[in-house]
Amino acid sequence: VQLQASGGGSVQPGGSLRLSCDASGRTFRAVDMGWFRQAPGKEREIVAIMPWRGDRPYLANSVKGRFTISRDSAKDTVYLQMNMLKPEDTAVYYCAAKTNSADLYNIRNYDSWGQGTLVTVSS
Repeated sequence: VQLQASGGGSVQPGGSLRLSCDASGRTFRAVDMGWFRQAPGKEREIVAIMPWRGDRPYLANSVKGRFTISRDSAKDTVYLQMNMLKPEDTAVYYCAAKTNSADLYNIRNYDSWGQGTLVTVSS
């Protein structure tokens, strides 16, 4: 799967951004998708996961109530709507796909990664 992330930028605290991840290369419907982020000096972490089987999406505790993950299978696109952004949300955001049956919540199991898009939240 080839992934192209977009939508990052600079925003003030309390603002919103929507990230998009366009997928190509294989059947998108059978692929688990996720958004991850990596802040300077920190490890990459899970932000949100959209399982392909129709299970409920997963959101990290730090973004619950503020972020929403969704997918449009007709467009082969996954979105991350980010509202009420905080300075601590500043990071490079990556979308990734997992085409195997391994653990959904282990970053190492995601085998295709987009190039990352920078989100900066600052006043």
